[in-house]
Formats: sequence, structure tokens, C-alpha cells
Amino acid sequence: MVDSFHERLVMGTATYALEFFHGAPQLDCIYVPIGLGSSICGVAAARNALGLDTEIVGVVSAESPSYALSFRERRVVEAPSRTRIADGLACRVPNARAMEAIWENVARIVEVSDAQIAAAMRICYEDAHNLVEGAGAAALAGALAEQPGGQRIGIVLTGANVDREVYRDVLAGNL
Repeated sequence: MVDSFHERLVMGTATYALEFFHGAPQLDCIYVPIGLGSSICGVAAARNALGLDTEIVGVVSAESPSYALSFRERRVVEAPSRTRIADGLACRVPNARAMEAIWENVARIVEVSDAQIAAAMRICYEDAHNLVEGAGAAALAGALAEQPGGQRIGIVLTGANVDREVYRDVLAGNL
């Protein structure tokens, strides 16, 4: 059994981040969803190892704001998790080790609503024909919320673990 935030998970996510950075043109900014922090910490490790100056932006559910609150207050803050659509972002208590890396490497954390996440899931399906779970679509929702014009951005889309009924409701606009 491995903890949800574990060194090996961070290493694994760093491998996709290395591939991402190698495969994409130089990015100004990359949006990364935050569950317990392994993905964003892996992205930061890869960026740092490559000596890039790409800005890293974390994205959380507004209905599960513990990482955003902790980022702002520079201490671990417990908060309820009430997201109905992004269970991969549902975290009441941030991991202290992850927060240390986030404070050192992340420019900001954007909070997005369940409605914004559902809209991003629909966009992924309708425009790119990709099935993305709520947590996976959060980074796109964050980029859409900020609308970083004139920048070359990257968006981490992770996971397709969504129940059929939930996805049906998302596509129908019922969430």
C-alpha cells in the first residue's frame, strides 16, 4: 500500500511532466490540478530539473479549498470537501510535505466551481473527443477562468475515471 502522496508517485508524475516539457514548445505557464499534491510536485521537479522558468499554476475545486487556503495562509489549513464532481480533488487536509514544495514552486492556486469543471469536461468531449473526469478537467477550467491571453500555456488533463451517470449528466448540462 502506498500513501496518496508518496515519493514514488511524485517520481511517476515527474516522468509525464518531463515528456510534456520535452514534447511541447517552451511554455510560459502550466496549469495542474491538485488532489494531494503528487502531480504538481512532479511537474515542479521536472521543470526545475530542466532549468525552465515556466510558471506553475495549481487548480483546486472551490468546493474543496484546503490547498488554496493553505497556499494563501502559508500553513496547512483543514477545510471541508463538498465537491460533487471532482472527487480526485477532494482533500480535507493537505499533505505538509506537498505544501512545502508548492509554496516553493507554484505561482498561485486557482479555485474553480463544479459548474466550471463540468463545462471543461464538456469542452474536452465536444472539441477534442476526450473523456476526462472532473479532477482531470480542473486544469482546463482554471485556464479558462484566468484566460491567460498571449501566453503559451500547458494544461495537464488527468484521468478518465468518471461514472457513466455522472458523465451523462455533465454532457446534458445537468450539473
